[in-house]
Amino acid sequence: MTKKTRYSIIALVIVLAIFSLEFFLNKEEAETIVEEGTIVKTDTNEFFLPTSTTGQIVHHDGYSLSYSETHEQAEWVAYELKRSHLSNTNLKRPYFEIDIAVRTGAAHWRNYKNSGYDRGHLCPAADRKYSREAHVETFLTSNISPQKSAFNAGIWNTLEQKVRYWARKYDGVFVVTGGVLSEDLKGIGKEKVSVPDYFYKVLIDRNSGPTKMIAFLIPHEPSNRPLYEFVVSVDDIEQLTGIDFFASLDDTIEKKLEASDSYKSWSFN
Repeated sequence: MTKKTRYSIIALVIVLAIFSLEFFLNKEEAETIVEEGTIVKTDTNEFFLPTSTTGQIVHHDGYSLSYSETHEQAEWVAYELKRSHLSNTNLKRPYFEIDIAVRTGAAHWRNYKNSGYDRGHLCPAADRKYSREAHVETFLTSNISPQKSAFNAGIWNTLEQKVRYWARKYDGVFVVTGGVLSEDLKGIGKEKVSVPDYFYKVLIDRNSGPTKMIAFLIPHEPSNRPLYEFVVSVDDIEQLTGIDFFASLDDTIEKKLEASDSYKSWSFN
């Protein structure tokens, strides 16, 4: 064996060792983050959590969710987006990981492979750039739903950017989002992950004056229509999903706000 060959082999062994160590550390970190899903939230955000139709609520540091085993995804993901959460930090995109905090077993990311659908985040990774841990946490499979690329990168991305705009303008909003899960939906992968025909997003603002709400219901199709054309009442979303949003609010306020489909108190500029 020549000296050059020996050095090449040593260099290759070192590279493989470094790669293996990095993989192990990333996997260990991901497992630690996932395990945090077993904690119980005690902060004020729990006041805004919707009801669960599945009886399986999982809490992570950056968001909470209600998992539907039937549809192999969350029926809702809920989180607070504060002005202080907004960041332009350039974080490395991690691998998707199975959420082991889901007691019935979260769907595997391989269901999406060659399916023709994106792994669409419900709590966007861009909303959790304030720390590496919070960012990694958004890549759990319990936080994704099958989305068409043109929808995910188009109208849905436009709405996510608008939510960040409102979080900055109103010093924080609370967000609940998900796909409308119903019978007879198309499924992808071995686990038949449901492909929603509609996606919704419901917001509440209690930081910038009188409490206000707004809800969006968007067909799972590319669209160039303005966002305000997709505004519906929270009651409309509740009727479609069976989920009770903001049940902890005073009944008088809840009924009034949830019945309204007005967007005049929200800035679209």
